Amino acid sequence: MATHSEPNRSEPNRYEIFSLRVTPLLKQVYGEAIASSLSDRLYAIVEPYMSASFDEDRDKWSQEKTLLITYGNSLQSSADEPPLRTLDRFLNSYLQNTITGVHILPFCPYSSDDGFAVIDYLAIDPALGTWDDIYHLSKNFNLMADLVINHVSSQHEWFEQFKRGKKPGCDYFIEVDPETDLSEVVRPRSSPLLAEVDTVNGKKYVWATFSHDQIDLNFANPEVLVEIVKVVLAYINAGAKYIRLDAIGYLWKEIGTSCIHLPETHALIKVLRQIVQMVNSSVALITETNVPNRENLSYFGNRNEAHMIYNFSLPPLLLNALLQGRSDHLRTWMMSMPPSPVGCAYLNFTASHDGIGMRPTEGLLTADEYDTLLECMQKFGGRISMRRHHDGSESPYEINISLFDAFKGTVKGEDEWQIERFICSQTIAMAVEGIPAFYIHSLLATPNHADGVIETGHNRTINRRKWDYETLEALISDPNSPQAIVLKELSRRIQIRRRQPAFHPNATQYTLQLRPEIFGFWRQSMTREQSIFSIHNLTNEPQTVRLSDLNLVCTDDWFDLIGGTAVSEIYGALDLAPYQSMWLSNCLH
Repeated sequence: MATHSEPNRSEPNRYEIFSLRVTPLLKQVYGEAIASSLSDRLYAIVEPYMSASFDEDRDKWSQEKTLLITYGNSLQSSADEPPLRTLDRFLNSYLQNTITGVHILPFCPYSSDDGFAVIDYLAIDPALGTWDDIYHLSKNFNLMADLVINHVSSQHEWFEQFKRGKKPGCDYFIEVDPETDLSEVVRPRSSPLLAEVDTVNGKKYVWATFSHDQIDLNFANPEVLVEIVKVVLAYINAGAKYIRLDAIGYLWKEIGTSCIHLPETHALIKVLRQIVQMVNSSVALITETNVPNRENLSYFGNRNEAHMIYNFSLPPLLLNALLQGRSDHLRTWMMSMPPSPVGCAYLNFTASHDGIGMRPTEGLLTADEYDTLLECMQKFGGRISMRRHHDGSESPYEINISLFDAFKGTVKGEDEWQIERFICSQTIAMAVEGIPAFYIHSLLATPNHADGVIETGHNRTINRRKWDYETLEALISDPNSPQAIVLKELSRRIQIRRRQPAFHPNATQYTLQLRPEIFGFWRQSMTREQSIFSIHNLTNEPQTVRLSDLNLVCTDDWFDLIGGTAVSEIYGALDLAPYQSMWLSNCLH
């Protein structure tokens, strides 16, 4: 990394542009006395990596962009092969023409939480592979790297320094008197907020939002920001095209407030965006904020914050719609969603390494349906993880379950339509405005890993199975296995999707007003050349849709892209089998 030096004022344009963009944001966080000198320090670090142009790249994505979410060791070969190489082999063997990018969940050395308690930001967990393996993957697939900056492992060198009273780490964490009133703090977990730790100066109590092995960093100290900027540059230099800001909403702490979504947090994200843009404008910054929809949308800022935000309301609402066989809440939510701002996009996912968040359903589901959803998931083998409120009470935070098993049945119980129902859910997600991201265990129809929960004692392990690669390949080779059926059909549909301009992440979207049993929406390409009507039967009964309800332009020829058939009788009707999806397009690509 670059060493600190005086800014090169012989290049006034680069320096002045950086200062004009970054210094005002730093003033919002650290005040005028610190902002100017801090800006100069950051410029000295960033300048060697700056690109020739600082212009925003408006072509970061197209309809072709499709992501895979995976741990570096989700696939493990019995051969003497690092898991990252096994992953690379799988991607090139089965998904080379399907996905364009891969989100490798934290790949650094860690002490807990399957990677989210980082010991060293600039190292690769030797159990996964090496930096060369990361570089190799990034050559063929756009890499998303996790930036876990809200906290570090209690084994991180900085925290070891804190315990010994040594710099710089002794100034990098948040000490709080345990008698302090912290009742206003919003918590994602039910563990105590403060972790007791023995130091050379006696017992200390430090802020730990997620667990006592994950100690929050103190961004009120500008030195912490300086260190994190170095990490961002290292990840971009390693080939990352997406930087995911994990749990970013909790970044700034101010006692007496909720300590979530504070103005300083938003300002620091804007600082990182400016730096990323000036280094490589094709890199996208993504915020991970598992919160109610209105709060989540705030991370777009004024087109100057996150390039992409996770569409957290989609997973629970889509699951509820297919369990109930009704589109009411899903349709209402979609109608209320604003188009993503210019230069921004939604990241659409239905499953991830975490559970299905319940906070994003607040204000969107009725109490009865909320309770029914939880009950169904428990019947299908799922677990419920809780969060603690300031009054000591608890409420559901997320459902922990394999998404494939979440679709075992409906509110009426298990049935024979699991695969069809599951594929329908993924087909809806890949057609919604935004960029689709598929968890590896969704593409592989992975069932609940109940034994793993028993082994680890952690609910999230249920959806974090580590496949034996040879066993998996045998299942994929069996055309009758759920793994083979789901991977083949979802890959086919993703490949169809990637060819359609109407599925551009920023293409127009309009929600159709159809019967509750049917969910439908219309997409139109940015050139207005292509229209696609995305129509889905949410029930296990055949359904009919009158073509007149869709307002198809009768002078066009219409085709079902999924079924490969023409729709010739324009005033007739569509007959949909249980959980069947159709993409009706006026042109073929």
